[in-house]
Amino acid sequence: MIDFHFKSEFGLDNKTKFSDWITRIIVSENFEAGQIDYIFCSDDYLLNINQEYLNHDTFTDIITFDYSNGSTISGDVFISTDRVKENAETYKVGFEDELLRVMSHGVLHLMGYGDKIEEERKLMREKEDEKIKLFHVEP
Repeated sequence: MIDFHFKSEFGLDNKTKFSDWITRIIVSENFEAGQIDYIFCSDDYLLNINQEYLNHDTFTDIITFDYSNGSTISGDVFISTDRVKENAETYKVGFEDELLRVMSHGVLHLMGYGDKIEEERKLMREKEDEKIKLFHVEP
């Protein structure tokens, strides 16, 4: 089950469309969805989590906590919509496009894709691009 939680004024229109899209991403990689919670929050909220759980004192757009078991994908995906908005402006893309990138990034992490080294980052970006296209495909 894919659930969405809001710790800021941000909200998602058509949660079902986003949930169906995340499910298609998971199935396209031969996994199945367990419990996945997307928590949309502010920079300050996510900074606090970054400091408390990861000992990092920096802003970030996403933090993913992985509770997956085998091929069943589960986890908490925290997304700073403040950071998504700023990144969209920086990279000159629409807010929704950047949001889709970050949302797909989180679920790809749950499936084992990394982004620590250049080779991993390149594959992650390719996968993000591939999965964003699925959003615009009706099931």
